[in-house]
Amino acid sequence: MNKWKVINRITEAGLVVVVRADDGEQAKRITEACLKGGAAAIEITYTVPGATKIIEELAKEYKGDIIIGAGTVLDPETARAAILAGAEYVVSPFLSVPVVKLCNRYQVPCMPGVMTIEGVVEAMEAGADILKVFPGEAFGPKIIKAIKGPLPQANMMPTGGVSIDNVAEWIKAGAVAVGAGGSLIAGAKTGDYESITNLSRQFVEKIKEARAAL
Repeated sequence: MNKWKVINRITEAGLVVVVRADDGEQAKRITEACLKGGAAAIEITYTVPGATKIIEELAKEYKGDIIIGAGTVLDPETARAAILAGAEYVVSPFLSVPVVKLCNRYQVPCMPGVMTIEGVVEAMEAGADILKVFPGEAFGPKIIKAIKGPLPQANMMPTGGVSIDNVAEWIKAGAVAVGAGGSLIAGAKTGDYESITNLSRQFVEKIKEARAAL
C-alpha cells in the first residue's frame, strides 16, 4: 500500500493495536477481533516469538483489510526484515535515525518513540511521519498539549497508558491516533476475544466523539 494511504488510514480510524502475543495463533485471533471492532492497524512487536513469520502470515491473510506493522524495532536490520515480511509501517520505542532513514528509503511510514521537545524536533528532521509518545503513562495527555504548544506541526501518537477511560483526553490534547495494548487485548489471556472486539469498537467510537467535540 502507498505510504500516504497507510498514514491516512491510521489517522482516520485513530487506533493502532499493540500486540504482544504468546504465539502466532493468538496474534491472528487478536487481529481478527480487532478487525471486527474497526481498528485500523495491528502492530506486532518484536518481543513476540517468531515476530517476522507472524507479520508475514498476517500481512498475506489480511492484506487490504487491516494494516499490519512491526513494533519494538530497535535497529535497521530488524526494520528491513519486517518490511520484507510485509510490514506496512514500523514503530520503535526510541528514535533511531538509521531506522527512520531505512524506512524512508523504502517509503514505509516510521513512528519512532519520543518524549522530549528535543526528541520531537530531531525525529521530524530525520523524516519521521508520526511520533510515538512513549511511555505515555509517564506524563499523561498533558504531554501532547505541552509539546504542541511550540510544535503544533508535530503528529503524535501516544502509546503506553492509553485506555478506554482516557482515550478521549489524548485525542482532545492533540494526538492524531493512539496506540493501545494491554488495556485493549487483555481478554486474549482468557480466550475472551469478543471483549477485544467490543473494546476496539468503543475505542474507535470514543475517538470519533472526541474529534467531533474539538
